[in-house]
Amino acid sequence: MKCLVFLCLLFSLLVFAEPGTAGIYRYEDENGNIHFTNCPRGPEYKLYIRESKEDVGDDDKGPSNSQTLVSSGEYDTLIREYARKYQVDPALIKAIIRAESGFNPYAISRKGARGLMQLMPQTAQRLNVYNSFNPRENIEGGVRHFKYLLGLFNDDLRLSLAAYNAGENLVLQNGSIPPYRETIDYIRKVLSFYQSYKR
Repeated sequence: MKCLVFLCLLFSLLVFAEPGTAGIYRYEDENGNIHFTNCPRGPEYKLYIRESKEDVGDDDKGPSNSQTLVSSGEYDTLIREYARKYQVDPALIKAIIRAESGFNPYAISRKGARGLMQLMPQTAQRLNVYNSFNPRENIEGGVRHFKYLLGLFNDDLRLSLAAYNAGENLVLQNGSIPPYRETIDYIRKVLSFYQSYKR
């Protein structure tokens, strides 16, 4: 039985996966229910979010499927709403979302961070975010969390970004940006996106 399941899975990967790519597939049934999977079992599943090998870095926290067909502009209204509510620059929030998930609301990192702002489950729970894949909940939770970090680190943007990426305890223990390439690259990436959005 296990052999049969393995062969079916292998067949699906060979038939439906595109060379050099992986991703999330979408299928809408006759009742209007939408199904998502990373292992399509039939031709009715269509590629919804593509992940190419070039998009996957060695960032252990980064999303496993960073490209999406959704335009970043779709979230501008929510970003502005919660940036205004928590008094954070909307261009900065947009930059964080781009670095974290590439505007993919279904992104899941290898460590389990979820959604647009890549909230870890324990962080989401603390912020009363019940569905991390809901853009409204995720963005509000992420902005609230980042505002908290700005307060914790006296509005030091680099330390706050380091804490968002690596965890506040690690930054507090170091008293500075942790000497990890992932965190240093993350800060550089967010600041670069931030400057472009500010323009």
